[in-house]
Amino acid sequence: MMHIPTQTTSLARLWPEALTFEAFVAAAAAEHRPLWESIHRLHRTPEGTLTLAPKGSGPWRLFVIAADWCGDAVNIVPPLAKWAAAVGIELRIVDRDTYPELMDRYLTNGARAIPVVIALGPDFEELGHWAPRPSELQEWVLAHKATMPKDERYKETRRWYARDRGESTI
Repeated sequence: MMHIPTQTTSLARLWPEALTFEAFVAAAAAEHRPLWESIHRLHRTPEGTLTLAPKGSGPWRLFVIAADWCGDAVNIVPPLAKWAAAVGIELRIVDRDTYPELMDRYLTNGARAIPVVIALGPDFEELGHWAPRPSELQEWVLAHKATMPKDERYKETRRWYARDRGESTI
């Protein structure tokens, strides 16, 4: 779900502290590194998505709030990083728990749901953001949250991501 920003952010100040995808996986994704790396390696960016990059003067950036332990992040961020690299958009990631004040500006229904993807223009102005997962999956999760055990919901969510192969994210 895309949200239009309501305030000026200081993401320009945080940008130098944020990690590239590779650095994030190496430093912050220690426990689940093989999963992050394999999803990134196996993802094939759909040819039709290469024209979705913004036109005009750049540079364009994606600022992501994520965490190693998050199943949604591990399924969304690697394909997004691969697409961003293919179209020439810089992508940086910060760990959710390292920047709680930033995370609290992007709550989803009052929760610290991740990943949060923030689109930035050439002057670091926020163009919009979305979280925590593709809308089709989010609708399914919300519809089954009260009626399906958490473990079963996670299993179905992983199946959905495997079938989707990152296309809904892009």
